Amino acid sequence: MDSVEVRRGTYHDSVRLMQASRALQQAQGVEEALVAMATDLNRELLAGMGFDVTVIGEAGPNDLIVAVRAADEQAVAHARETLETALVAKVGTDSGMLSAPPSHVVGSAAPGATLALISVPGEYAFVEAMDALEHGLDVMVFSDNVPIAQEVFLKQAAARLGLLVMGPDCGTAIVNGVGLGFANVVDSGPVGVVGAAGTGIQQICCLLDEAGVGVRNALGTGSHDLSIEVGGSSTLRGLAALDGDPSTKVLIVVSKPPALEVATKVRAAAEECRTPTVVVYLGEAGVTLEGAVSQALELLGKPPPIYASWPAPSDDHRPGSLRGLFSGGSLSSEAARLAAAAPGEVGRDEKASGHTIVDYGDDEYTRGRAHPMIDQRLRLQRLEAAGRDPQVGVMLLDVVLGYGAHPDPASELAPVISRATAAGAAVVVSLCGTMGDPQDRDRQALLLNEAGASVWLSNAAAAGHAISLIKEGGR
Repeated sequence: MDSVEVRRGTYHDSVRLMQASRALQQAQGVEEALVAMATDLNRELLAGMGFDVTVIGEAGPNDLIVAVRAADEQAVAHARETLETALVAKVGTDSGMLSAPPSHVVGSAAPGATLALISVPGEYAFVEAMDALEHGLDVMVFSDNVPIAQEVFLKQAAARLGLLVMGPDCGTAIVNGVGLGFANVVDSGPVGVVGAAGTGIQQICCLLDEAGVGVRNALGTGSHDLSIEVGGSSTLRGLAALDGDPSTKVLIVVSKPPALEVATKVRAAAEECRTPTVVVYLGEAGVTLEGAVSQALELLGKPPPIYASWPAPSDDHRPGSLRGLFSGGSLSSEAARLAAAAPGEVGRDEKASGHTIVDYGDDEYTRGRAHPMIDQRLRLQRLEAAGRDPQVGVMLLDVVLGYGAHPDPASELAPVISRATAAGAAVVVSLCGTMGDPQDRDRQALLLNEAGASVWLSNAAAAGHAISLIKEGGR
C-alpha cells in the first residue's frame, strides 16, 4: 500500500532528510520511500516513483513530503515510527552530523558562533549563506546544485567581509580539529590542507593518519573553486589563512583537474607561502594523492609508511574490461588518470563501451537521492550488473568511511562482491578511512577481503593493482 503525507511548515535540512529517507528504506516491509521538501524536483521524483502527486495539493518548498510504499498498514505504521526517531534524534559524533538546527539558524545562533554549515537544497543555499555572511560568520555550504553565478557572488562578498566560504558542494572539512560533513577521525597535527576535492582531502588525511601525522585544519573550498569563473577565490583565502597559523608546519593544496590559468595562479601563491607547501592537481601526469602525502612527510622529516593492504585469495579473473564504480569524485579522477596506462580508452560515462570509471557521487546521479556514501543502492545495482557481465574482467570501487557515511558499507557490499568473484570477476577496493572511524576500518577491510576483494588503503595503489590485472589479461 502507498501512503503520502504532507507536513505543512515543517522544515529539515537536506542531510537530515537523506538520513531519514535511508532509515525508512531499510525499515521492515518498506519497498520504497521518499522524505523530502515539496520542491518541484521532488514532486517529479515522487511521480516517477509511482506515487499519487495530487495528494500533495498546494504544498511548497517549506512543506515536508513523507511517501512510503510498504507491504501493509502495519509496515506503514512502523515506517512512521522509524521516521519520527530519525527526524528528532540527537545526532552526535557517531555519525558526525549535528542535531537539526532551529528555523532561521543564523538569527538564533549562539553568541560566539563563528561558522555556519548550510545543507539546504541547492536552490535555497544562496539566501542562507548570504544571511550567515551578513552576520559575520564564515560559511561551509554542503549543498550542491548551486548556480555558479551565485557561488561567485558569495565568494566576492566573503572577500569584502574578510570571511571564508567553503563550497558550495563542500562535502568535507576539519576546522580547529572538528570534522564537518564527511570527515574522518584524525588527530590534530602540523599539516593543513586546502582543497577543491572532497574525497581527495579525506584520502590525504587518512594516509597522513596512517603515518602517525595529524591534521588540524582541512578546508574544503567546493568542487568548482578552481574553475575560470570562480578563480580559486576560497583556495587562495584558505591558503593565506593557514599560512598565517603558527601551528601549521606543512600545507597541502589539492584539486580535481583545475582550469590552467587558475592552477598557475594558485601554484604561484603556494610558492609565496612562508609554510612549505605541496600542490597536487589530480589529472597531471605522475601526480597521486599518496605521492603528495609522501612529499609532506618528507618535509616533516618522516619516512612514508607502507600502507596496509589485504590481498585477495586469488587474482585469477576472466578476461574483460575495467569497470570503476566510485562514490568519491577525487578518487574517481585519480583512478581515471592512472587507468590511462591500461590498453584501450577509458570512458567516464557508464554508457561508454570498454573501460569505464564513473563517479556516482556526481550531481547527475544524486539528484533526488542521497549521496552514495550514505545510500549505496544505486551503486550496488551497478556492481551487481557488472558482476554478471561477462565483458567485465575487473571491478574497481572506493569505500569511504568516516562521519556521516554509511555505518557499515561492507555488510551490503560483501554479498555482491562475493557473487561477482564467484562469477569470475576480480574486485579491487580502495578503502578510505582511519582506525578511529566509527565503522571500524579493519573490520570493513576483512569483510570485503573475505568476500573475495583485494583491499588497499591507498587509492593510487588500488587503481594500480586493478590496472595490472587488466594488463595481465585474465585467465
